[in-house]
Amino acid sequence: MSAFFGPVIQQGYVVPDVEVAMQHWLARGVGPFVFVDINDFPGIYDDQPILAKMQAGFAYSGDQQIEVITPSPDHPSIYQDYLTESPCGGLQHLAYWVNSVDEKLAELSNQHIRHKVWQRYGEPPDYQAHAYLDLIDYPGIMIQLMARSDFYDLLFGLLQEAAQSWDGKTAPIRLLDAANTRLVTRE
Repeated sequence: MSAFFGPVIQQGYVVPDVEVAMQHWLARGVGPFVFVDINDFPGIYDDQPILAKMQAGFAYSGDQQIEVITPSPDHPSIYQDYLTESPCGGLQHLAYWVNSVDEKLAELSNQHIRHKVWQRYGEPPDYQAHAYLDLIDYPGIMIQLMARSDFYDLLFGLLQEAAQSWDGKTAPIRLLDAANTRLVTRE
């Protein structure tokens, strides 16, 4: 466990093809995946406003969430930066729960942990849902701070429950039916 952040809750991989990445994990018995097509998610990237566009898949292996992300090359983001530097893709971030993104960032500053926030998500002007940061003195895999919310608790609970009851074959890739708060088979 990290002394600064707590236990890692998610491994985030940025990949050139989300479909291939989901198949990679499914072949290893990790699944089922929930596929999400994300469009116009408001955020801040290197201090500039963005509307993020990407495809992502989420699954669980035990208590670890596996996320695979393919960014749109036409929308600036830390994910596109990562693929530019590492075209084959790889582990881009580790995520941790926090109660408040701003409080955790202030705590890091108060502990003199030098960091730069590269990207944030949520509703303007606060962007409180997520923050991606890198340590200045030891750059590398980014840290994602994820603010707890009823939505994320519900979504991640559905994902974890699906993984615990999955037979390894049935409906390996699913979609989120947000209107009915359930997972459905992808056609």
